Amino acid sequence: MADPKGFLKYERELPSSRDVAERVEDYKEFYQEFPQEKTKQQAARCMDCGIPFCHNGCPLGNIIPEFNDAVYREEWLEAYQILSETNNFPEFTGRICPAPCEKACVLGINNPPVAIEHIEKSIAEMAFEKGYIRPNPPATRTGKKVAIVGSGPAGLAAAAQLNKAGHFVTVFERDDRAGGLLRYGIPDFKLEKSVITRRLAIMEAEGIRFKTNSDIGGNVPVQEVLDGFDAVVLTGGSTVPRNLPIEGRDLNGVHYAMTFLKQNNQRVAGDTFSKEEELLATGKNVLVIGGGDTGSDCVGTSNRHKAASVTQLELLGKPPVNRAESTPWPLWPLELRTSSSHEEGCDRNWAVLTKAFVGDENGNLKGLKIVNIEWKTPEGGGRPTFVEIEGSERELPCELALLAIGFIHPKHKGMLEELGVELDQRGNVQATNYQTNNEKVFVAGDMRRGQSLVVWAISEGREAARSVDEFLMGESALAAKEESYLALEDF
Repeated sequence: MADPKGFLKYERELPSSRDVAERVEDYKEFYQEFPQEKTKQQAARCMDCGIPFCHNGCPLGNIIPEFNDAVYREEWLEAYQILSETNNFPEFTGRICPAPCEKACVLGINNPPVAIEHIEKSIAEMAFEKGYIRPNPPATRTGKKVAIVGSGPAGLAAAAQLNKAGHFVTVFERDDRAGGLLRYGIPDFKLEKSVITRRLAIMEAEGIRFKTNSDIGGNVPVQEVLDGFDAVVLTGGSTVPRNLPIEGRDLNGVHYAMTFLKQNNQRVAGDTFSKEEELLATGKNVLVIGGGDTGSDCVGTSNRHKAASVTQLELLGKPPVNRAESTPWPLWPLELRTSSSHEEGCDRNWAVLTKAFVGDENGNLKGLKIVNIEWKTPEGGGRPTFVEIEGSERELPCELALLAIGFIHPKHKGMLEELGVELDQRGNVQATNYQTNNEKVFVAGDMRRGQSLVVWAISEGREAARSVDEFLMGESALAAKEESYLALEDF
């Protein structure tokens, strides 16, 4: 145990954010530097519980009390060795994970939880600084070749693990740069892309090949991949966005959130777009439809574009400020979450139904009709329903509307249809132990489980890699994740 009285001596403390007026002028990460001594104090707050519920809260099963203790003792190599046993990319999760581990922290029952996410990031950055993270190619090769389709977090995790097992790994990415969701779905102010590039360079030095601009089922024939590799792992994500088929949906100015975010990430990376292609919020009244993380990212990006106004709409009611009774510890809590993007300026509206997009005579978006709703639970329980509140209908000015209401399943046309893989009732790729009905084709991440968290994608990639290794070699030395003792998957 780091410090038996640490949780009594120190309050939870995190790095301060840069001033709003400063950070909205760039796309750099928004946190300021944090003294190492304060990180040590935060690690000291860990109580080394007899039953560490944080293990279960983490989809990767990170061994959290142990690496907290190592950080407190300033044994950074030991801390990294413990963390890297379960997590291939702590520099990613330490920045963008919603930290379900913290919501399951025992200290969090009646005090602010241990700052696990910050400690994880600190371990990763110290490991890079001290040279602990460096290319470590396998000593021997099996001669087996594996294709990974998709270079997001699930694909990268599967690639890292399979390369570690000695297989020849090639990662196919349809975009022009590797990284998938990490590269194009998350703004630089949350995850600077140099962090991704740094890790990819290490993976390449370890022998992993990355082939970009390679769309399997498009410019790369499916059969070519099946014939050229001993196993194929599909990690293409859940990419078909949920639509909002209301009146005026086809007006100029209504776009999917990911289209907006991807183009901006490309712009920050140095790409240019024609005037007709350019998608900017500058000077516009922006309405973000959807109250989740993607919607929040649209808010922060719009503020950096210097939008005239930014409003976020959510169909559900406003969550309570503190954990709702319906989601007691250690469950993932229903509670109000305010992001750094919200702090930069945003009018947030809950329990609002979008009725119709309103256009001008030229077919351009100029407004959105909305109405307030009231949610009701049927007597005796059942699925809640809502009714419109009479007299609350109104029109909001809007020249740019961004749909951030999630994804429904992976793209079926093309690769999946040609592979002939079976789908489940939600339209995701069906698998048993990550193996599809085609014995040499495996699947992991959002393409298998549906839209989820980055940390779940890494977990899926690791587990799928073990299944592939067993398929190829008859057994696997890759670490297996222990089964959770609580059902906390679906948050």
